[in-house]
Amino acid sequence: MGMFHKVTIGERIITPIDWEMNPDLSFGTFESWGGRERVRNNKECVYYFFVDNWGDEPKLCLMERAVKHAKILAVIDAPADIVKKCVENQGTSSRFEKSYAIDEQIRNWLIDHVLDDGDASLIIPVEEKHVAEDMGPELPFHAASGYIEEVTLLPAEPAIINDDQVQEIVKKWGLFDEEFNPGGHFKNDFVQGGHPSTVLDRRTSLLWQRGGLDICSMRTMQKKIEELNRDSFAGYHDWRLPTLQEALSIMEPVKNSKGVHLHPCFSSEQPFIFVAAQRKPGGYWFVDFKQGRSFWSSGTIPGGFGRLVRSYDWTA
Repeated sequence: MGMFHKVTIGERIITPIDWEMNPDLSFGTFESWGGRERVRNNKECVYYFFVDNWGDEPKLCLMERAVKHAKILAVIDAPADIVKKCVENQGTSSRFEKSYAIDEQIRNWLIDHVLDDGDASLIIPVEEKHVAEDMGPELPFHAASGYIEEVTLLPAEPAIINDDQVQEIVKKWGLFDEEFNPGGHFKNDFVQGGHPSTVLDRRTSLLWQRGGLDICSMRTMQKKIEELNRDSFAGYHDWRLPTLQEALSIMEPVKNSKGVHLHPCFSSEQPFIFVAAQRKPGGYWFVDFKQGRSFWSSGTIPGGFGRLVRSYDWTA
């Protein structure tokens, strides 16, 4: 199959086609804890065909997948009978599993009719729509009046955390973690942070980035933080990675409309972030806002995103 490596969409040539990739494998490869080690950075894309069965009729699609996005580039006008047969052969699946790997019959049809110098009329490009991210309703001003709860100061120093300590940590502070404390809910009090790119949680006296830093290795992340502090982001020079407790303090038990366990005032572009905690005997701890949990992994491939924080005494 090695010679069939390209498909043309308008003036764009897509190559190579990854015949091994499928929706299930793409999750493990590109989501929180990495996967196939050849995916080394956020610019690398993989292209594969799959069957989308979420609508009234199944359809054959071409996917562009990277660490930061999953984008359908085109719908392929394949014979309905072979697409339906592929779906039927999947057997019983859960309501959350409606995207399937193609079978050999579809692959052979693509090779014979679509790839390389195939029939361009069978390729229907999908127009990309750019929608501004919904950041939720405007937050109130951060004046001290109006807050009557006691401030909770979470651990702020970097730490080494063993696997068996995580459950104790999240339960101690009442933090939500889908695996270790699904009944937890740390109630925040978010207000404007004095800069459009920041938000203040009066409950913890922490000033947060509403967005964050792009995915990279831990070593590169540390360099980016140093640069951001040199440039005085939002007027401050002491931004840092949050501790595990601090990062989990903004985790919401229920996903918002953007598909992450966060208040909508935070961007969804940083789905899993580094925290200031290493794992013994090895690895780094992360907080995953898509899956609602903490996890550990290597800090290199593909690494993680950053959402920085700083302590801020708003009561002074």
